[in-house]
Amino acid sequence: MASSHFVLLAILSSALLVVHSPAGTLAQTPAAPAPSPPGPLNFTGILAKAGQYTTFIHLLTVETQVAKQIDNQLNTSTEGLTVFAPTDNAFNNLKAGTLNSLSTEKQVQLLLFHVLPKYYSLQSLVTVSNPVRTQANYGLNFTGLANTNQVNVSTGLVETLVNNALYQQSPLAVYQVDKVLLPPELFEAPAPAGSPPPTSTASSGGSNSTTTAKSPTSSQNTDSGANGLKFWYGSVVGGVAICMGMLIS
Repeated sequence: MASSHFVLLAILSSALLVVHSPAGTLAQTPAAPAPSPPGPLNFTGILAKAGQYTTFIHLLTVETQVAKQIDNQLNTSTEGLTVFAPTDNAFNNLKAGTLNSLSTEKQVQLLLFHVLPKYYSLQSLVTVSNPVRTQANYGLNFTGLANTNQVNVSTGLVETLVNNALYQQSPLAVYQVDKVLLPPELFEAPAPAGSPPPTSTASSGGSNSTTTAKSPTSSQNTDSGANGLKFWYGSVVGGVAICMGMLIS
């Protein structure tokens, strides 16, 4: 019986030593690891995740290299970027052949016209000083009501609502627009060069007056010649008559 008590006490002592030993402390739940720093932003990945931006992505990545330019600026600029992303329906609503009529250089300008070289929240766009310079160096104008997210953007040819934030965290803001932003510098028809000025009424009247004035002069000259011939003929006949009279007498 005494030996049983001795064994029990030994077991309890061993258990107490394990609980209070350093090994017991190591057995506790480890602390959660610190969050890793965020990786570089993937602009086209944001568009692809949102959906309905297939045409915009194709222009950014296949037709031009603007997507790479945007990614580089996002990871090197301290000002950030703001991008207005037209939906597929926005491109479908363009006049047929609009994109195909543009050279690669003009397509780049069109895409950069949708990018502001600074991060803007929707509220800051309401109070911004117009026009706002784009990456294409053409200006955009913004209007809206303070303390709201209702913002309109105008190019001079197109006006639409900035109505959905796909991503809005510095250094990048991406907003949906339902129309393609067309700059007048690329799409406004210039006046035809080398066209002759219209003929004025006064000029036509002057031409007619000159013609009318010449006609009487020509008629007068003709009449004067005829009268002179008649006078010469009369003088000759009269002279012959006088000579005949003198001979007879």
